Amino acid sequence: MYNLSIVRLRVIYALAFFLILSPLAFAREITDMTGRKVSVPDTITKVFGSAPPITYLIYAIDPNLLAGLNMPLAKVDQPYLNPVVHQLPVLGGWHGQGRTPNIEMLLNVKPAMTLLWANGYFDLEKHIEALNKVNMPTVSIKIDRLTDHLETLPFLGELLQRQERTQQLAAYIRDTLTSVQNALANLPESERLTVYYAQGVEGLNTDCDQSFHAEVINLAGGRNVYQCAQTDLFGMVATSMEQVMTWNPQVIVAQEKAFYERVYTDPRWQSIAAVKNHRVYLIPRIPFNWFDRPPSFMRAMGVKWFAHLLYPKIYSVNINQETQQFYKLFLNIDLSEQALQAILNP
Repeated sequence: MYNLSIVRLRVIYALAFFLILSPLAFAREITDMTGRKVSVPDTITKVFGSAPPITYLIYAIDPNLLAGLNMPLAKVDQPYLNPVVHQLPVLGGWHGQGRTPNIEMLLNVKPAMTLLWANGYFDLEKHIEALNKVNMPTVSIKIDRLTDHLETLPFLGELLQRQERTQQLAAYIRDTLTSVQNALANLPESERLTVYYAQGVEGLNTDCDQSFHAEVINLAGGRNVYQCAQTDLFGMVATSMEQVMTWNPQVIVAQEKAFYERVYTDPRWQSIAAVKNHRVYLIPRIPFNWFDRPPSFMRAMGVKWFAHLLYPKIYSVNINQETQQFYKLFLNIDLSEQALQAILNP
């Protein structure tokens, strides 16, 4: 009897030791958004987003889930973000921000899993293989388009056990797309305004109408003057002043404050219809860009903002109020009037 009790205790201790050491104890198998079977922990407490759009999305779902950042936070953005993320380690990432992941730091932080961006412009398998070597579960999600979020948010709700939260966010995006589409449904194609997406300090980089980088233009009812197919992840295709003159856009939407501040006085731009009619708009970007760089869920606010700027009589909304509601829902922040103006008029 005594020997049997000793054996039972040893079995219990050995099992307990195994469960403590095993990161995938009580694991469940899921199918990610590329159809790949993955084992993940039953309860996920920390997640690493492999690119800024994913990190932003995790933040919107629950800031406490974030294991780290892809790049340091800008000082101007910090007051708009939950203090819990201010001291997070910078772990790097893939897909454009210039900091490849620090695997050693990633292992020290010990996230339960890594979320990867599934698109056709890079070797996803290479990233999966690199993380598999250190026994890091990887789950791929689709976030190229704003419409992708209608499927991705419920998927993440199930994965992260945040179903109610993700349903709220998905409903907002769905309602936004529907309201803008309905408002513009009777606008003839010939009356849709032509738009040039100006990037870079000279304003002479842009993106195709089919690129997810310029998706907000289409969703807001504009006609991108640069019509072509997206060929890579980064975009920002170089163009020329002569080409912009040929396009002669009715509206310009600008990424860089330096370009925006001088476009009305720069002689090269004075013949462009958008400049002559004072229809050049600077994209809000605090704490995350409403349009692009990176393309994220913030595009939902960007679509409302830009549709209202393009067609204020057709899509008439109170942008101040809409902005406050959006920031409260997605970023859990109550915007003061001063903070609101800093966002809308940077």
